[in-house]
Amino acid sequence: MPSSAPPRVHTPIPPNHTEGRPTTMAYVEPSGPDSWRVRYPKPDGSLGSLSGYATKTEAENKAQEITVDQRRAQFIDPDGGKTTLTAWATEWFDALDVGPNTERQYRSFWDNHLTPHWGHHSLDSITNLSIRAWMKTKRHDGYSPTTVTAMVKLLSMMLSDAADERLIHANPYRPNRRGRRRRATPRERIHTTPDRALCIALHAATLAGPWAAILLITAAWTGARWGELLGLQRHNLHLTTGRMVIAPDEGNLLEIDGKFSLGPPKTDESARTITLPPFLIVLLQHHLTTHNHDFVFLTPNGDHPRRSNFSRRVMRPAADGTRHHPDHWPTLPPVQPGLTAHGLRHSHKTWLIADLIPDIAQAKRLGHRIPDKIEHLYSHVAPEVETRLLDSLQRRWNDALLTVTGLRPNTLPTPLLGAAPRPEAARSMRRLRQTG
Repeated sequence: MPSSAPPRVHTPIPPNHTEGRPTTMAYVEPSGPDSWRVRYPKPDGSLGSLSGYATKTEAENKAQEITVDQRRAQFIDPDGGKTTLTAWATEWFDALDVGPNTERQYRSFWDNHLTPHWGHHSLDSITNLSIRAWMKTKRHDGYSPTTVTAMVKLLSMMLSDAADERLIHANPYRPNRRGRRRRATPRERIHTTPDRALCIALHAATLAGPWAAILLITAAWTGARWGELLGLQRHNLHLTTGRMVIAPDEGNLLEIDGKFSLGPPKTDESARTITLPPFLIVLLQHHLTTHNHDFVFLTPNGDHPRRSNFSRRVMRPAADGTRHHPDHWPTLPPVQPGLTAHGLRHSHKTWLIADLIPDIAQAKRLGHRIPDKIEHLYSHVAPEVETRLLDSLQRRWNDALLTVTGLRPNTLPTPLLGAAPRPEAARSMRRLRQTG
């Protein structure tokens, strides 16, 4: 008599499975009357699934392949590639460890350029050709090649890190090896001579006061960066020994979203000690007597100068002249149109090269690293080289002083010794601010 008991349903037992313990190997199970699927363990303890195999043998071969790849740490979870770039960006930015200004730039590129186009794309749907087409569109929209390259660099970094996390097989972006060759001529940085640097400083004294002039002279004769100069504090300025210290932890003043904070300089090599020529020691000694603040360079109101404001209200009219503003007082002739505060750092480097100062002495002074690691590690600046460097800078100051003002060494121009700009200059500053 036939049994009335229901037929037994076969439940596949994963390999290497014991009750209460999850499998550590991929296994197969039926997913329909004529199909099989592969189940595999994920790092978080859950099970992934790959379906659509017509035969058990085909599924078992795939399960064995997954197990081997997992043991070799080479398995790419197909579900990982379905992650959208926006979801991945959240994790990526949380783990990002770069300087505040760099992170700010990355987030700006992400919010304004990458998110609108790529945010909804899954990681495995982004291809090299789709990136290239997007780059072409950005160039046609009027963005400079440098800006487009920076955007793609950010996207490429995010995709490379996704590949490192085994979400995709590899970063799909590859350098262009065909099509039109773009030979962009590097834009040469504008630099200036010592006498023109002094002229610009004297213009700055007229526009904003002696503090602005001394700031620019210090920039030109030390090669220090803007943030390093604004972050300089009294206890890091050793004038009895003629040294200026860029501290490793708080040697750089950052301005982010309108707020100031102290942080480390740009690179490890940027934390350094800069020797000062004799005239600059005297000039800075006088400057420190004009205020009692901890920071060396502040506005007459005791505020940190903002880079954009200083450039618009002081640097541009001081270097470009004010003749294109006929109603403004004072009328200043152009000296070196286009020169920026950072251009004074390039000028300093140019002077060192012209005076045949060794590369290692230039690198140590500017906070650079020599590309040759062995040379960088084993090269040192001999005392006689440092003496020759300071003598050259002092000579350049003496020559500029005589050329521009007719004064002899060991004297300082009167505009550098005053307390504040004349009232007419203050009114001129307000008019320059209103007209941009």
